[in-house]
Amino acid sequence: MFATVMIAGLLSGCVDMTTTPPVDSRPQSQPVSAPVSRSGSVTVSDFANVVARVEPVAERECRARTSGANCDFKIVVETDPKAPSNAWQSLDASGRPVLTFTVALIADVQNTDELAFVMGHEASHHIAGHLARTEQTALTGALLGGVLIAAIGGDATTIETAQNIGATVGARSYSKSYELEADQLGTVIAYHAGYNPVRGAAYFTRIPDPGDRFLGSHPPNAQRIETVRRTMATL
Repeated sequence: MFATVMIAGLLSGCVDMTTTPPVDSRPQSQPVSAPVSRSGSVTVSDFANVVARVEPVAERECRARTSGANCDFKIVVETDPKAPSNAWQSLDASGRPVLTFTVALIADVQNTDELAFVMGHEASHHIAGHLARTEQTALTGALLGGVLIAAIGGDATTIETAQNIGATVGARSYSKSYELEADQLGTVIAYHAGYNPVRGAAYFTRIPDPGDRFLGSHPPNAQRIETVRRTMATL
């Protein structure tokens, strides 16, 4: 077995702002016009307005920075009220990029600048090709892990374990740099959509700081805020 499930799980967890829920908790996504219960300071109408301003900028940046990529973003809301605060980028069956936001995340952001920055960040993962790049490094890690253990006579269970470990190491090798890349381009997208990315990056001051752990999936919050500030200085 080639660690397929393990790799799929890693891919879904490497491109989000916080922690990606399991794949089977996502079937209730609806278009942004769906009714959303919320307790924060951003309304459903605000969300729709941010989508209307950010989406065309993200699609323009996508077309300018890629060749042959699908730049027709679909932005949806995960309506499960139990889903944790999160946003993530994925592809649908036709290869169309999908940006999903949970109700909890919409309630957590304190203003439209934060929401626009998160939206730009998730769109940037697609523009930069992070899903495909992560898949490749995960597959390479799994292959190397399995080959090394097989070479020393490991049994099937040991080989599968090595593949899973290799996939984890491969997927995490560049995940921090991918997040910073998405923060940088997300800043550009939010800015050109008319929002203040520095104010938007204040979102990082309220979420748990992952620190600088070895093979951690996300960089320290302070580094992400500094990336936004440095990018803004160039715009």
